[in-house]
Amino acid sequence: MSATPAERPTPNLQRKAALVHGGPRDHRGDARVAPIPNFALERTIFDTLHGPARYIMQARIGKEACWSERAAQRIEHEYRTLDAQRALPSIEPALLDFLARECNFDVEHADGSFLDHLYFGFEYAALHYPAQSPRPLLLHSILGTGTNTFAMPKEKIPALRALLDDFDWRHVEAFPSVLRLLYDLPLRRELRANLGRLTSLDSIRMHRVIDNAPIELSAEDLFIQLNYQLIHFIDFLPVANWGRYAGESAFVLFRDLLDLLSRANRLEARVHYAPSGESWFDAEFDGTAALISALLPSKLSETMGAKQVRRFSAQIGHEMHYELRFRDS
Repeated sequence: MSATPAERPTPNLQRKAALVHGGPRDHRGDARVAPIPNFALERTIFDTLHGPARYIMQARIGKEACWSERAAQRIEHEYRTLDAQRALPSIEPALLDFLARECNFDVEHADGSFLDHLYFGFEYAALHYPAQSPRPLLLHSILGTGTNTFAMPKEKIPALRALLDDFDWRHVEAFPSVLRLLYDLPLRRELRANLGRLTSLDSIRMHRVIDNAPIELSAEDLFIQLNYQLIHFIDFLPVANWGRYAGESAFVLFRDLLDLLSRANRLEARVHYAPSGESWFDAEFDGTAALISALLPSKLSETMGAKQVRRFSAQIGHEMHYELRFRDS
């Protein structure tokens, strides 16, 4: 394990900037991105990808940012100032012990360790979604990632459940399911088609990823969950050159979910986003895979993402069926 949950990881500069400003930024001009030599996808949560999706993901995440000294110093100063002004919520020792002893976080994420990713979400929620508990984002993938990796077996669910209150548990167990439903297309389409009657939405029924058990969220919890998901997507956005990444699936989902929550008047987390259409071709786009990844149309990217997530769910017997229940139906 690269870090224990009791050790608070130090965010990278992209994450520090997002934490300081309450949202993602296109750091074009402040950071140049280049491929990582001999990058090994098999060490990441994306090792289960196959075919064209694996080829494209290799190009998307096998990169690292080189920051200008001025930008790095500015972001570090802003983050130190922020850090001195607040304290993160405490995490119960019993929960930390469970994460350290009973869970496997050896697998890497798109940028750094999986724990780096988990702590970013926890810290961002504590800062910019203070109305709700940040713990679901610390634990959001403990019951499964979108690529069929699991930090713990389903047999340990009762032990984990005993460590969480009802609110945190509802959002932890639902997170992997809602994530897959967002990558698939029907849920977002149905929510948009019913923008005028979302005030009468009662609940959503779906299946838990890890064991296909039926679960349900109230409408209120669904909107809270969608705010958690929006925060989660921030950590998947490109460091720079956003104009070349308009079609990247996580970027498409982030923009669509932000717009959906705004139109529904249910954007509760602080997420500042300013589109950037400017970009340049540099070392980041060397190679055919990188170029294809950068120029992939949004609709094709969404379709590929939906097929991929349905394939992953089929492999583990997870049903993608869901049901929105309205009071006026």
